[in-house]
Amino acid sequence: MVNAVIDHVLLYVGMTLVSIGAAYDVIAGIGMIRFPNFYVRLHAATIGAVGGAALPLVGVALIALASDQLGSYRFGVCMVCLLTAVAILITAPTGSHILAYAAYKARASPREPCVHDALRNFIKEGGEEE
Repeated sequence: MVNAVIDHVLLYVGMTLVSIGAAYDVIAGIGMIRFPNFYVRLHAATIGAVGGAALPLVGVALIALASDQLGSYRFGVCMVCLLTAVAILITAPTGSHILAYAAYKARASPREPCVHDALRNFIKEGGEEE
């Protein structure tokens, strides 16, 4: 009886996480279309990668744990989904930071005038430039 309740809770939480991830993807897609420049669009793409890929993977891991049809493979599917989600959580922000830094070095300027440029100020104060 208790296992059935836990399985149902895992299933519904997993489906909720997958649905929230789909909403993140839709919001990120709208942001990619509506945002004005590269830097802000990069933010939307990172939200789509983290929220739209990692969150549903955690949901699929929970659904796999609740599934009786997978048998003993459900633990393997759960671990693969969780490891993939962790890899996405590590690499997506790092990749977007590297892309933003490369665009800055290539002098890709936004359409609006720059209000505050912390990296330029850091370099002027004698900070290391790579």
